[in-house]
Amino acid sequence: MTETVITSKEERLNRLIAKVRDLPKVPVAVVYPCDKESLRGPIMAAEAGVIEPILVGPAGQIRALAGEFGFNLANYRIVDVPDSHAACDEAVKLVHAGEAEALMKGSLHTDELMGTIVSRANNLRTPRRISHVFVMDVPTYPRPMLITDAAVNIKPTLEEKVDILQNAIYLAHALGIPEPKVAILAAVETVNPKMPSTLEAAALCKMADRGQIKGALLDGPLAFDNAVSAEAARIKGIKSPVAGQADIFLVPELESGNMLFKQLEYLSFALTAGVVLGAKVPVILTSRADSAETRTASCVIAAMFAHANRKNN
Repeated sequence: MTETVITSKEERLNRLIAKVRDLPKVPVAVVYPCDKESLRGPIMAAEAGVIEPILVGPAGQIRALAGEFGFNLANYRIVDVPDSHAACDEAVKLVHAGEAEALMKGSLHTDELMGTIVSRANNLRTPRRISHVFVMDVPTYPRPMLITDAAVNIKPTLEEKVDILQNAIYLAHALGIPEPKVAILAAVETVNPKMPSTLEAAALCKMADRGQIKGALLDGPLAFDNAVSAEAARIKGIKSPVAGQADIFLVPELESGNMLFKQLEYLSFALTAGVVLGAKVPVILTSRADSAETRTASCVIAAMFAHANRKNN
């Protein structure tokens, strides 16, 4: 039996940062960083050589906050705007001007930032639906786990799941996984007409066979145990190239995905990063409860995706 060694989150974060340390910093518009953690996160990422933050919000409030907590803002650009709404508008302008290659949520409400991103008037959308991916370093699993969508799309349709999957596949490519293995999760591993998630899993696999989903190896429906344990799959008689070695986990809907990622984060000592894809630039979308370490890890993932965008454009 292989012994599991649980290293500190700090050590795992440093290993993640090392992946982009030799790359140019990515300019990131940080939208309304007006509390301690939302300001500390991008500063940590900047000091680690990951991003070049552009702080968009009330300059006086940001400087006062920095003074209160001892943050040095001397090397960072501040774009002075009066409120969170204006910060969203200015961040969009920075993207269109080519001055920002990613957006990062500060202390404003998620709905306000996402409303700005999905608005057709702001021209940040692409043909694909916007979706969220959690990238998790779980000590008991030998590879990164990309869980989608556990934050944006509540109950996606089959058509929407195609976009959600394709977004996650593009992210996996940016992270250095050339052909990610995708587990389409359900409660069981057999197709059951009474369980729509199993029917959709089967349909997605056939769509991949027909080239409607590209760049990955799909299998499903798979229960979670089969996706992460080759032994569990063997015992159940499942022959699958994905079982036990899945990279991407497509959840049936937001509720199950949200519970899954929070269990891993709080009970499995996982290091978590989160990014929104499907817009013209990646969006670092973190919770108000997230630590600066989680925000920094999310900056690394977004930076890797932004660098991949540079190569593809």
